[in-house]
Amino acid sequence: MWNIAYDLRNRAFVHLDTLGDPPQHQVRMNKLSDGAVFYKYYATLDSLTAPDRDVLKVNADSLFNRFKDYKVAVVTLGDMSIRDVAPIFERINSTGTRLTIVDLMRAATWSQEFDLIDAIDSVRDALSAKEFGGLDRKVVLRTMSAAAGGGFSVESIDSLRKHSAEVLKRATADSQAAYEKTVDFLVTQIRIPSDSVIPYANQVVVLSEIFRLLPTPTAAQYAEIRKWFWRTASGGYFSGWNTGEMARDQAAVAAFVAGTASEIKVPAYKPNAAIWIDKPFRTDSAHAKTLAIILAHHSPHDILTGQYIDVTKSLAWTNSKEYHHLFPRDYLKGLGVDANRANCLANIIMLSSVSNKRVSNRAPSDYLKETQSMAGDNLEEWLASNLISEAAFDAALKDDYSSFLTARSQTISEVISELGSW
Repeated sequence: MWNIAYDLRNRAFVHLDTLGDPPQHQVRMNKLSDGAVFYKYYATLDSLTAPDRDVLKVNADSLFNRFKDYKVAVVTLGDMSIRDVAPIFERINSTGTRLTIVDLMRAATWSQEFDLIDAIDSVRDALSAKEFGGLDRKVVLRTMSAAAGGGFSVESIDSLRKHSAEVLKRATADSQAAYEKTVDFLVTQIRIPSDSVIPYANQVVVLSEIFRLLPTPTAAQYAEIRKWFWRTASGGYFSGWNTGEMARDQAAVAAFVAGTASEIKVPAYKPNAAIWIDKPFRTDSAHAKTLAIILAHHSPHDILTGQYIDVTKSLAWTNSKEYHHLFPRDYLKGLGVDANRANCLANIIMLSSVSNKRVSNRAPSDYLKETQSMAGDNLEEWLASNLISEAAFDAALKDDYSSFLTARSQTISEVISELGSW
């Protein structure tokens, strides 16, 4: 792959497909490292009869001088930690591409037998078939660090440099097996269809540690893992995850796996019902993703047609029209309601794009009459599948937005309490 030459006639680098001598106007780059060798080649250009011989000689001189006079700054840092090296590199490389800890550790662990980024990407590639190949490389790196006997923190990741290629390869294989189990859990038991809907990326780090140490949980253990997921998702635990919390979570997993603890202890607290009114609907919001997953768990009906919503399509975030403001935003804008309050999570349900167009900017008191007529005796089931209580529906029929939000947020909170066993 290093069979590279410079074409003096076209003034361009070329990749040769033969180890034989190239045409005389092409000079292999390995000749540039030794002046005597290069000028021995240079002398052969005098034998050319081509009309551009003198131009080729000028270009050859320019090529050699460009490389001979090129200065490469080298800073030797010795055996320093990533925390010490990274700031120094960033100052030197201030105008270049910012490197991540994955890039830095790739350099620290690289050998002929092991390339960290290739290893991480092999794990992600294995998950691509189930739409989880987009996991952040740093997430996988944390798991590899734990699989190599360390932890999730930057300090532990830095210790990977001390391991042999064989240890790193085993950590990669163990991480891949753990992630495959984790994805199966997320898809089948949480009903998350892709990595884009995971509320917090670092949730996957802890889940992978659970399934790395406990590849075949019992039914009771699965129940505890589900509880842990819903508590950390709705409680916003991973919105800030420091070194101390990383160590505590790893210890909690170890205790759970060893059987010395009946649950995965985590200081996540049930959110106040008002959070579903305070938080806006955005596709990059952890609480929005959590609400969407909860709705998917209830197999929501389209409230205008009664048909089941394709939750896999909705949870892919590919079509925002699959999410509907029960009180349309344009309708609320006409009433002077603030845009953030109109776009709050408590006002969001799943709805097919066709029905969404039918609703348009109509008042709930208008279009929900169609729901009553279409649903008949199934009205309660349709509403419940969308986490809409009787009180919330009555408020919507009266176009009472404040009362609707209060009732709907309370219902969402009650569902969270059940899922998280609060």
